Amino acid sequence: MSNFNLATEIQRSVTRALAEDVGSGDLTAALVPSSSTASATVITREPAILCGRAWFDEVFLRLDPAIAIEWNYMDGERVAANSVLCSLQGSARPLLTGERTALNFLQTLSGTATETRRYVDAITGLGCKVLDTRKTIPGLRRAQKYAVICGGGTNHRVGLFDAILVKENHIIAAGSITAAVAQARATAGECMVEVEVEDLHELEEALSTDIDRVLLDNFTNEQLIEAVKLKVARKGYHVQLEASGNVTLETIRDIARTGVDFISIGGLTKHLHAIDLSMRFQFSNQ
Repeated sequence: MSNFNLATEIQRSVTRALAEDVGSGDLTAALVPSSSTASATVITREPAILCGRAWFDEVFLRLDPAIAIEWNYMDGERVAANSVLCSLQGSARPLLTGERTALNFLQTLSGTATETRRYVDAITGLGCKVLDTRKTIPGLRRAQKYAVICGGGTNHRVGLFDAILVKENHIIAAGSITAAVAQARATAGECMVEVEVEDLHELEEALSTDIDRVLLDNFTNEQLIEAVKLKVARKGYHVQLEASGNVTLETIRDIARTGVDFISIGGLTKHLHAIDLSMRFQFSNQ
């Protein structure tokens, strides 16, 4: 993933999330005496890869810096069902106000990390890497890409600014793969240039250009094997091959066995199953 200030990104995300949930103020907070304190624990009801601690912490830091949070696990760790992820202590009102927003971040990012780990585990030992895509929740792309890393995956480009992926429409507009890649290379600087191809004939043309990576779109496994052979014959091992299209947990290992370098999966970030979490409270009055 391109370099960026993760702390700044977290602050921006939390600012937006609290603004949409709390707005001008938490109307239900007045139901709780201002002197009340509380302790709380966050429980996961299902196995997961934990991710999102910094976003969770930032929510409560904004609402009340005096709230104490103690974590039992690190981002990227496996947690069993019914595990206590963390404990909180402090003023009851801000704890209640921040509950939903903090859990939303934690359940979403843990869900992304957990799904990624399933795919990564499925191709263990094959020397192929799992890639994410730009099919992310709007406003949470960098957070989800961080979650992919926590799940053991690898980031593709963050956006349209840090790498070039020449797709079908770009090729049509430029007139050919060769022309499109030449134009891309002229403007890319040090950025990666990748081109998407739909068959072996297009792959041959792509391999004749100054390309870093080729995206093999919806190739069969047999075509992927041929693509790897063609790449080695034409370019040695200096060009990377990325397989993409309708990848599932059932099919990914056979795809990885073909010898491709990467497998990109939009479902890591778009087919999201948020982890089932709950925050349990105990109140006391001062």
